[in-house]
Amino acid sequence: MSDEKPAQAQVIRPPQTLQNKVEKGGPGAVDLEALAKAEEVIANLADDYLDWVKEDLVRLEAAYDQLKSGEGDVAANLENIFQIAHDMKGQGGSFGYDLMTAIGDHLCRLVEKMDTAGPREVLMVRVHIDAMRVVITKELKGDGGNEGRQLLMGLTLVGDKV
Repeated sequence: MSDEKPAQAQVIRPPQTLQNKVEKGGPGAVDLEALAKAEEVIANLADDYLDWVKEDLVRLEAAYDQLKSGEGDVAANLENIFQIAHDMKGQGGSFGYDLMTAIGDHLCRLVEKMDTAGPREVLMVRVHIDAMRVVITKELKGDGGNEGRQLLMGLTLVGDKV
């Protein structure tokens, strides 16, 4: 038995609004009225997010299936998974699904470390996709609470094994 402590999950908390991301006042500052309109557009798009992310999950599943089957170039398959996960990571926090952003980040970091895609690596990718599906199926907004923390802890442990 090892004396090592289990790895702690890293929670990434992106800003919730555009106003928190931009300069206000001074040269190059954003017009606050335009910013308010942009916030309103994002809020109106939030209802569509679940549809978009489900489509992204279908694309991610297809990329995973290609990786698992060994079809095509491994590096290209991993890059495809990275790009889809990266897009999902970017969108999650914008629509209140911070946990999706964190899982997408984990998946991106995992894929970046991979040189091969044997059964072990393929299983690690699968676990991340399944975690994303849990977030969307259960509509775990924000950090996902206790369930979200457990998901991130498990993914951190998986990522440490690469």
